[in-house]
Amino acid sequence: MSDMLVKLYDLPEREALLPSLQNAGIEVRLAIPPEKHVVVEWVRSTFNSHWASECEAAFSRQPVSCYIATAPRADADGNNTRKMIGFACYDATAKAFFGPTGVDPEARGLGVGKELLIAALHAMRAEGYAYGIIGSAGPADFYAKLVGAVEIPGSSPGIYRGMLR
Repeated sequence: MSDMLVKLYDLPEREALLPSLQNAGIEVRLAIPPEKHVVVEWVRSTFNSHWASECEAAFSRQPVSCYIATAPRADADGNNTRKMIGFACYDATAKAFFGPTGVDPEARGLGVGKELLIAALHAMRAEGYAYGIIGSAGPADFYAKLVGAVEIPGSSPGIYRGMLR
């Protein structure tokens, strides 16, 4: 998969959460350091160890560069708590890189991925980046349609060339 380039100075505005997310009690926000162990383990168990490593790198920055999406749930005692349903990192593998990002399969199709992407790209713009790179972009059509991302020719495998597996 090729990398994609995004003009951060030409992003769609970050609006309030989609009404469907609000109605479901879903929150998208920047993670905080005390949540690192929970977020990284969720990423590892839901996706893979490579993404968990990148997520750990996002937590090593100040400010943290990992957004999370959470949804309400009741614990075994009936107390209201929250559960992870998605994440998006930036500046994890390289400066100006967006990703990795993922949404729990049960929460896909609600707009969670869109909200995570827009939040992270706006944070990158606020930190002074004019352009962002979506590393090894999976759903290229999604990124092209939502934020006008374009493929960077010759960028596969790019920075990931020779990565230990």
